Amino acid sequence: MSQDCPLIAVIDDEDAVRTALRRLLQSAGMKVETFGGGGEFLAALSTYHPDCAVLDLNMPLISGFDVLTQLAELRAGVPVVVITGDDSPNAEAAVTRSGASAYLRKPITDRVLLAAISAAIANTPPRP
Repeated sequence: MSQDCPLIAVIDDEDAVRTALRRLLQSAGMKVETFGGGGEFLAALSTYHPDCAVLDLNMPLISGFDVLTQLAELRAGVPVVVITGDDSPNAEAAVTRSGASAYLRKPITDRVLLAAISAAIANTPPRP
């Protein structure tokens, strides 16, 4: 990882959200790759290793919960910042148990998201 320009994966099924997050993160000096779903992101991990992932929790087909489970099984070592607009009572606890670095409820301010990403990257051991 380059401390000056981390690579961030944005996984969200809503095109407008992906575009907004990509623009925000690029304006903050980050490289960004976007994915329209969890399956697409997981498939890319064989050749791609982001410094952090911003993951929507509620997506069709493969949910954010499923992505977190598979990341743990793969021992991918990707810190994850979860974002959600549909907060359920047990979701935060489940996400935390799954190893996510942060759980953020939409709407999210730019400052809060950028701080969560920075903290997630800072708390991740270096990859060999």
